[in-house]
Amino acid sequence: MTEGTCLCGTVRFVADEVRDMAHCHCSMCRKHHGAPFATMARVAAEAFRWTAGEEAIRHCESSPGFRRSFCGVCGSSLPDRSPSGGWFVPAGLFAADPGVRPVVHIFRAHRAPWHTIADELPGFDAWPPRRDRPVIERPPPADPVESGALRGSCLCGAIAYEVTEPFMRVHNCHCSRCRRARAAAHTTNGFTSVDGLRFVRGEDLAVTWRLPGARFFAHAFCRVCGSGVPRRDPDRGIALIPMGSLDDDPGRRVDRHIFVGSRAPWYDFEDDLPTFEEAAP
Repeated sequence: MTEGTCLCGTVRFVADEVRDMAHCHCSMCRKHHGAPFATMARVAAEAFRWTAGEEAIRHCESSPGFRRSFCGVCGSSLPDRSPSGGWFVPAGLFAADPGVRPVVHIFRAHRAPWHTIADELPGFDAWPPRRDRPVIERPPPADPVESGALRGSCLCGAIAYEVTEPFMRVHNCHCSRCRRARAAAHTTNGFTSVDGLRFVRGEDLAVTWRLPGARFFAHAFCRVCGSGVPRRDPDRGIALIPMGSLDDDPGRRVDRHIFVGSRAPWYDFEDDLPTFEEAAP
């Protein structure tokens, strides 16, 4: 039995047995989680149950017949039923090692251009064989308002933004807070000055949940679809951009892994980026 919880702890669940895991690189998973990819665990219908907070769960239909769920309080992506039965459970929510490891990459052809797949797991460019499902193409984003700006948006499109400055730094954060917030193996955030972020629409739909007792940590999400979205931190003079929400190639890659001492036990990275047990110097 493996327990799981959202970032704020309002929504809780138990999975009696986890069947397997897969890394999904489709644009919808990237958007909803605000991360480079989602890692989904499969759990049989009879092996899954909510233990708290069902009243806080919100839903958004991302494609016909496929829902995305999230906590209405803190914005963490949550489990939902698979169209073919059973449950898809975002592995970043597990409170302990579920005892299984990812076995495959799917939608590899849709990989974020700034993310490198460095492991030896098998992969498929779209759905695995025998999964007779359509590949949903997202509509292209609107032309940028400011020439040369990077475009980004949430999954439902209600929030759109532009990044008008080059990123000062980009890192993969493996801390437990980021894993819960994104419900993923890790988050990847890009940083600009406060003035480097401009919302094109929907800024009033962005909710920021602040972790009690934390000095800086907060999680911003779209109240409509739950996607991770950018936020400004005026006290530090920076803007934080979830790289999974980008619509354009930023033209640069990730700089480092941080907080690897808190890495998910089910996730291994095999790239050559610098690593830091906690924050980078």
